[in-house]
Amino acid sequence: MKILILGAGAGGGFPQWNCHCDNCRGVREGTIKASPRTQSSIAVSANGTDWVLINASPDLRQQINHTPELWPVDKNQQRGTSIRSIILTDSQIDHTTGLLTLREGLPLPVYCTDVVYEDLTTAFPLFTMLKHWHGGLERHGIDTDYQAAFTPQGAEGLVFNPVVLESNAPPYSSYRDKVVPGNNIGLQITDTASGKSLFYAPGCVQASPLVESMLDQASCVLFDGTLWLDDEMIQKGFSNRLGSQMGHMPVNGPDGTVSLLNRFNIDRKVLIHINNTNPVLNEDSDAHQYLTDNDIELAYDGMQITL
Repeated sequence: MKILILGAGAGGGFPQWNCHCDNCRGVREGTIKASPRTQSSIAVSANGTDWVLINASPDLRQQINHTPELWPVDKNQQRGTSIRSIILTDSQIDHTTGLLTLREGLPLPVYCTDVVYEDLTTAFPLFTMLKHWHGGLERHGIDTDYQAAFTPQGAEGLVFNPVVLESNAPPYSSYRDKVVPGNNIGLQITDTASGKSLFYAPGCVQASPLVESMLDQASCVLFDGTLWLDDEMIQKGFSNRLGSQMGHMPVNGPDGTVSLLNRFNIDRKVLIHINNTNPVLNEDSDAHQYLTDNDIELAYDGMQITL
């Protein structure tokens, strides 16, 4: 299995266009050691030719243009793509807006849960809007039962199991702050040839027994690394909500991501969906060194993983 990190940042990316925090100002001015990141999205493939896009970032056009693996293969075709299907793990703006960018290439199969589909046909009606381009998105359902494994189009050789995550729905969703199963899922992706698995969970506030089981089985984990501290956004004056209220586990602390990941024997532990305020982005910071000391990597745009 091949995994491409198309974007590793949280909503707004890094630097965020209107943010003047120490990180954003520092990366713009070149005064800190840090790399810009677009908003989070990954692609996976069993054969290195056919790709499944997981989440469609607002930065998708830029991400595709920077990723030769996703360019058209058949040079005899006027237009084409190596993206065979799309999976949405939630209905957040930073994971779905890129669907609009794909309108010239429709129809494309899109896999999502019923509640995500509900959000994207009502409060944020992307599916409805995109019907005007070659029939639009071909929706396929994802169950919230972990046992309901599926293989999306173009991913033969890979098996996907949905993992319900404790997180939050988008601000525009009728399920905001009253989450039901299916608002947020992670994915266990298993390569049937090697038996190795990836666990992808870009938004998770608390580890359920099922999540812990996924961590115990995983060869590689791409896990929520949004905020360093639960009250980070409050401390910096950007929000009046805790990270946990927004649906994200802090990286640091006894109940944080590092502490959780250290309980399991995982070959590669990688944080993704990093908010622009998170001090781990500064590679000279104590926070970044803390990750290094704990054998945890920080995802970056263009990162490639092979399992």
